[in-house]
Amino acid sequence: MTAPSFMDLALQAAENAAEAGEVPIGCVIVLNNEVIAAAGNRTIRDNDPTAHAEILAIRQAAGQLGSQRLGDCDLYVTLEPCTMCAGAISFARIRRLYFGAADPKGGGVDSGVRFFASPTCHHAPEVYSAVGESQSASLLRAFFQLRR
Repeated sequence: MTAPSFMDLALQAAENAAEAGEVPIGCVIVLNNEVIAAAGNRTIRDNDPTAHAEILAIRQAAGQLGSQRLGDCDLYVTLEPCTMCAGAISFARIRRLYFGAADPKGGGVDSGVRFFASPTCHHAPEVYSAVGESQSASLLRAFFQLRR
């Protein structure tokens, strides 16, 4: 599969999260061109502020591989990761990060604290932004318009 195809799977996970009443953010983790983990946000369902799609997918992938290090893995997520998720991506040693929509308010990669550029960041993945950006942004806009 190619980057857009994996992002399509992340978008499907985001749509599933929206159907469950969660903020529509989805994530997939890929190893050797195969999806090994997929998750959507579950903060409301789990009553867990850390149940972001990226965190859940990283936990799933680490369990699948039996390792806390995911150095040969690529992560696709529909929204720019927050600082918490950027930290988890760094600690997991994710090889590449692909994200859809930028998050000027809460992002921690290209926005906000720019975690991977921090001198205290132990590992920075290759970052590719705006992959599936319009679809990701549209999904988020539609979700929040329904709640206003």
